[in-house]
Amino acid sequence: MKSALCLLVASLMINTAAAVSPPSPPDVEKRPHTVTTPFGAQRQDEYYWLRDDSREDPAMLAYLNAENAYTDALMAPLKPLEEKLYGEIVGRIKQDDASVPYRERGYWYYTRYETGKDYPVYARREGSMEAVEQVLLDLNPMAEGKGYFSVGDMQVSQDNRLLAWAEDDVGRRQYTIRFKDLATGQILPDVIQGVSPNVVWADDSKTLFYVENDPETLLTVRVRKHVLGTPASSDALVYEEHDDSFYMRIGRTRDDRYIVIGVDSTVSSELRYTSAATPGEFTVLAPRARDVEYDADHYDGRWVIRTNADGATNFKLVTAPEGATSRTQWQDWVKHDPQVLIEGFELFDGYTAIAERAEALERVRLLFADGRRQFVKADEPAYSMGLSVNAEPDTDWLRYSYTSLTTPATTYELNVSTGERRLLKQQPVIGYDPSLYQTERVWVTARDGAQVPVSLVYRKGFKKDGTAALYQYAYGSYGMSMDPGFNQSVVSLLDRGVVYAIAHIRGGEEMGRSWYENGKLLHKQNTFNDFIDVTRALVAQGYAAKDRVAASGGSAGGLLMGAVANQAPGDYKVMVAQVPFVDVVTTMLDASIPLTTNEYDEWGNPEQKPYYDYMLKYSPYDNVRAQAYPSLFVGTGLWDSQVQYWEPAKWVAKLRDVNTGTAPIVFRTNMEAGHGGKSGRFQRYKEQAESFAFVLWQLGLAD
Repeated sequence: MKSALCLLVASLMINTAAAVSPPSPPDVEKRPHTVTTPFGAQRQDEYYWLRDDSREDPAMLAYLNAENAYTDALMAPLKPLEEKLYGEIVGRIKQDDASVPYRERGYWYYTRYETGKDYPVYARREGSMEAVEQVLLDLNPMAEGKGYFSVGDMQVSQDNRLLAWAEDDVGRRQYTIRFKDLATGQILPDVIQGVSPNVVWADDSKTLFYVENDPETLLTVRVRKHVLGTPASSDALVYEEHDDSFYMRIGRTRDDRYIVIGVDSTVSSELRYTSAATPGEFTVLAPRARDVEYDADHYDGRWVIRTNADGATNFKLVTAPEGATSRTQWQDWVKHDPQVLIEGFELFDGYTAIAERAEALERVRLLFADGRRQFVKADEPAYSMGLSVNAEPDTDWLRYSYTSLTTPATTYELNVSTGERRLLKQQPVIGYDPSLYQTERVWVTARDGAQVPVSLVYRKGFKKDGTAALYQYAYGSYGMSMDPGFNQSVVSLLDRGVVYAIAHIRGGEEMGRSWYENGKLLHKQNTFNDFIDVTRALVAQGYAAKDRVAASGGSAGGLLMGAVANQAPGDYKVMVAQVPFVDVVTTMLDASIPLTTNEYDEWGNPEQKPYYDYMLKYSPYDNVRAQAYPSLFVGTGLWDSQVQYWEPAKWVAKLRDVNTGTAPIVFRTNMEAGHGGKSGRFQRYKEQAESFAFVLWQLGLAD
């Protein structure tokens, strides 16, 4: 078997652009394997052997390399288009760009890029932006020689002298913490490994709190504190979470008085706090309770808490006194509104900014100490708006972000006292003219009567005559809302006459918390139905031709693609499934796989028969059957810790066995990346250009 695969790899590496017949896709052996549940149900999984936690099995690697070689060979004629798309996308980027500086503890912090370089430079200036620049980290030399590199978190000590950061050079989200003396530029010898990207300094500027991962499941399990100059092996245990359905995070409160530890499951939360000046025992703000979620911040002598307690499905804001330890001390402040989802808040002197969502659109509400309320105004009918970096609370200037499908990312600051608005920056997009494009919001009636919002953008001059190509994107899980923000890569599709649509399907929170609740667990089928119904409605309304529809989703959105490919293959010409979560049942039966136990309340626990039976009905891998599938571009990363590479590998292998159609299926594995793909700012566009070229080819737009 190994020799056959090696021969295939060698043959496929030959340039096949001039070949008489297209290359043949790889085949891979089957090995009997039974997956058994605790209640006795059994399934055969003949490709289970493709799972190798060490990523070293020669037969498995040979198969992935064979698939990569097949993709190279099949797409060789598309290389000029791929390179053209890459040039277009990268050509819109202002390469020597910089972020909007923000002030914190006397310094102005910003991120900048240099022409031709993949990674950012993090820097600051003391007092004003006219002062001498001090580079905190330049990731370009740090990433040299590495296939992947990322800094997940970085924090400056309270005395402004030291920097702690968490870096990952594999892509598996197992980070290493390092330290730098900002006065001398010296890298300190202290190193802490196997952690999440989340660090917090105590006020003494020598004690650092961090979150330790379980080395196998990668779950955030312990908070430890490190004192500079001491070995990491002696770091004191501060808190350990024994319930493996919870994620953990640490931070500081708005007033810098407290260090907090937060733990969150899908349906429950708990927060602990201790003095940042003299850290000691952590006090529980309110004990965890199932179906009660909350997050909190402290300012002006009180706690402000966002919670769904007492039936507040869309969340409300409550307050609690200094030293609070129980929900009995909570007092309603901003009451629950069934039509308005409260997503977050920021506390300032004299006012509070509340991030909300109503009628599938974001907004920012200002609540003043004297009881006055007002909304930050939007400029378009379909847009995305949210709070930006507001590092210091003692200001009348509120910073917020704004974008739409035609408006590049924009940062404003609003004077809440005078109403004056300043444009701080709009992301430059070279060669882009927003007047050439149009966005709109439409509503689609799903099969059960639900009204599903859809955001659309296309180049002006488009005729709704049922002949155009459509590229439809969605996610639909975890309550994550896919808001209509600008995507400069999509311009390359629009300029070729493609209509781009975001379907705001159930499983997200675009229409409030109930929109999420009705797209998870035993209601997950609504997510897939909504997506299909949106496609059919857009075709029926003339936005696209029935045989020119592309669909795209990643991660849980890749699950969406897999389920829709099984359930409605005839509605799509081509699909892109990136890092797709397609082996739902087997993965959720294995508690050793990262994320599994945290997600029982999202997908269900298949060890319980009702959830097993329901998940088995839609799990993409388990429902592959003999039918003609659309063209598929499937992507993954060998080191992905969120959706393991073997899920799409098994799915593609099974599709190759039973697909009765002739549409091409390609499978690209990035052998040096994880869940987010390659790490450089230009590298990821190469991956996007490749999938776009495949899609345009299938839509008849390769020329």
